[in-house]
Amino acid sequence: MTAVDLQPGLPTQKKSEASTGGFLGTIRANYDLLVAPIIVVVGLLLTYFYVSTRTLDTIEARALEPENVLSQLGQHLLLVLYSTVLVLLIAVPIGIGLSRKSARRLQGPVLALGGFGQALPPFGVLLLLGFWEFGVRSAVIGLVLAALLPVLRNTVVGLQQVDQSLIEAARGMGMSSRQTLFRVEIPLAVPVIVAGLRVALVLNVGTATLATYIGAGGLGELVQQALRLNRINLLFVSGAIIAALALLVDWLAGVAERAIVARSG
Repeated sequence: MTAVDLQPGLPTQKKSEASTGGFLGTIRANYDLLVAPIIVVVGLLLTYFYVSTRTLDTIEARALEPENVLSQLGQHLLLVLYSTVLVLLIAVPIGIGLSRKSARRLQGPVLALGGFGQALPPFGVLLLLGFWEFGVRSAVIGLVLAALLPVLRNTVVGLQQVDQSLIEAARGMGMSSRQTLFRVEIPLAVPVIVAGLRVALVLNVGTATLATYIGAGGLGELVQQALRLNRINLLFVSGAIIAALALLVDWLAGVAERAIVARSG
């Protein structure tokens, strides 16, 4: 018994429509995924044309050199990567534990604690962590606190939404509790978990912009420099790059989510 056998629904219908309609069927079934990359490309092109019509001073020209922008983009992506991996390593096991019947009493307090952590202003959290230590480690901890709840909550909800009759059928076939968890419950809950991860990724991309204030680098360096030196062109370009990155990351996560759901279906 596998997740492929057990989960019917709309993703299967979309997949069958795509397979019967060929390439055009695939486009029709996933047309909504084309919107974000088009917006990103058009937005970046408009930003480029805007900058090309302006006379940049030496500070703006130096800040917008490709090497500098790519270096800070790399730092930004590393912050997002580190924090997202830690969120997965922390939230998913805790969510699995909280979904067990023996831990139901702890579910409310733990989720409430996670909600409290997410409700804290990210900028304030990062500044407080900066008093402990400046640098990447503090920034990653702050990003984990900001993005932990969506994955934790979706893990619990996804596992609880698995049809109890499927679990009982798996146990009736001789599967142990561990086998049922890893071969039935988790595969069926993966789409919901991935949806939470998608939210966490977008949160991390935006919040990582603030990491520059505690010496962790990232694209926030461009924003901070623009604000400090009152360079409107630099502020506009840096804002456009960050917005495009958030849209692109959300799009990639959406593609992964759609592929996982289709495969599970």
